[in-house]
Amino acid sequence: MTFFTGEYDCKLDAKGRLALPAKVKAALPDVAAQELVLRRGFESCLVLYPMLEYKKIINRVRSLSEFNEEYRRFQRSFFRGNLEIEMDGSGRINIPARMMSFASLEKDVVLVGLGNRVEIWNPDLYEENLINDTSEYSKLAEKYLAED
Repeated sequence: MTFFTGEYDCKLDAKGRLALPAKVKAALPDVAAQELVLRRGFESCLVLYPMLEYKKIINRVRSLSEFNEEYRRFQRSFFRGNLEIEMDGSGRINIPARMMSFASLEKDVVLVGLGNRVEIWNPDLYEENLINDTSEYSKLAEKYLAED
């Protein structure tokens, strides 16, 4: 089972290549080590999925009726710019310029493991999107995780 966790400070090289940390590579399923999907996130970040995990999501998105306008609009936005990518022999992925622009990525990036996926963030935008109020965090944990 794929399970990504942790935060990793990384750097992009001048060609937009990102060396995946060893712990991220180790969490990739053997079969999917070379099959990855990079997509725009719902926030200003990129999301990296092993193909096996991504297929679970696309099956749900594809099952929406094409005859419903709202579903079509969602599908169009969801699939927009998704890209199948491969790691090179050095364990790097290439991030296209258009995607780097979307997520405001420059040299420094933060990778965040979120179970079935890895988010790729500009460090400043990542900090802005965190819940920094421990009281708010505690209330959300109670709301979503507390037993009834």
